[in-house]
Amino acid sequence: MTATEARSEATSKDHFFKELAELSERMIAAHGKEFSMGALVLAARFIAENKPFESSATTQ
Repeated sequence: MTATEARSEATSKDHFFKELAELSERMIAAHGKEFSMGALVLAARFIAENKPFESSATTQ
């Protein structure tokens, strides 16, 4: 990976962390910390288990 690619990747990751922080703040404001943590943990679990997000959302 070149230095330019590394900077680009770091910038991209920083953008996603900012989005996650903003989403988390909105979730906490609307539903509290417990819901927010649970939702983020559930999302991480779906990623780890390679479960699709869309089909799970429509079945629950």
